[in-house]
This record gives sequence, C-alpha cells and structure tokens, in this order.
Amino acid sequence: MPREETSKIFETHRRQWEMIQTQLTQHQSQPQPGPSRGGLIWQDFPWPMFKSPKGPDELTASAIRSYMQSPFHPQDKSQRDRIKELIRKWHPDRFNNLLPLINVNDLEMINEGAGSVVRALNDLLRTSE
Repeated sequence: MPREETSKIFETHRRQWEMIQTQLTQHQSQPQPGPSRGGLIWQDFPWPMFKSPKGPDELTASAIRSYMQSPFHPQDKSQRDRIKELIRKWHPDRFNNLLPLINVNDLEMINEGAGSVVRALNDLLRTSE
C-alpha cells in the first residue's frame, strides 16, 4: 500500500479515537439518567487494519500485525509503544467505559471485535523486540 494512502488511514484512525474520546468525556460530564445507549456503531471504531472489517470475523491477527508493523507509522513512538497504547485503548478495563456510547444493535459485535483486537495486540507485544 502506498505511503500516502497508509498515512491517510492512520490519520483517519487518530481522528476516530479523538471523536470517541470527546463523546466519552461529554457523557461522563453530563450523565443521562436511566439505561441509555449511544449512537456509536461498528464503522465508528478505528479497527487497527488497513481494510475496514465488516465484522469481528474479519479481524485477523495477520492483518493487525501488518497494520502495526507498517514502516509508515508516524515515527514519534516505537512499535512497542504503539502496541501498548492500542492495548490500553482496546483493553476491556478501559473499553467498558465506552459501552454506554455504543448502539445496542452493534454492542455484541463491537465487544467481540475489541476482544479480538486486544488478544492480537497482546500476542504481537509478546513477540516484538
């Protein structure tokens, strides 16, 4: 994949995380009474792959590895630090904070996908330098 196209994907993913974090901050500062669900859907999440997966079954360890090992990542962090940063974002302890923001129709699929991502990232961390 060409450098320019890869850089655009990384930038899109960065902006998606910013949008999710903004929604989480707003939700936490203005909690709604009762069991409300947000509007985040599968496509709103920056799945760490070059080709956007349509569901959890398309989240493969090899595709995540290829994404994480791309030489076109911004050079402000080491590969290990990038992996650790994403593990923190996708880890259930933190990811569970996002559950109220997720549309109930996509909740199970997104939870399954997040679990697949964190497992792949943990495996990659164990095998990286």
